Amino acid sequence: MKIFRLIVLPVTMCAFFFGLAAQVKNTDKKKKTKEVTFSVNMTCENCKAKIERHISWEKGVKDLTVNLDKKQVTIKYDPAKTAEDKLKKAIETLEFTCQKVEE
Repeated sequence: MKIFRLIVLPVTMCAFFFGLAAQVKNTDKKKKTKEVTFSVNMTCENCKAKIERHISWEKGVKDLTVNLDKKQVTIKYDPAKTAEDKLKKAIETLEFTCQKVEE
């Protein structure tokens, strides 16, 4: 019983509190995402696939939605890791013209 109080109980409590702290940290990251929508001169499914394939791997991109009918790309990103101008430049690097949509 002494071993339980001296070793097992403190280790279990530490693991619980570190796990709780990790959960709080993860919810903080979700709150720090921003969203931007760009109008892009896409013409076909290949254009859409090209944007999805390349932009989703950009640093800080959390979510990406490409709407071919509206010719819009909506990106949710972490502002601590990237910025709107970097995302715009990444799309332009794929040889598309790109302009931010003001809501």
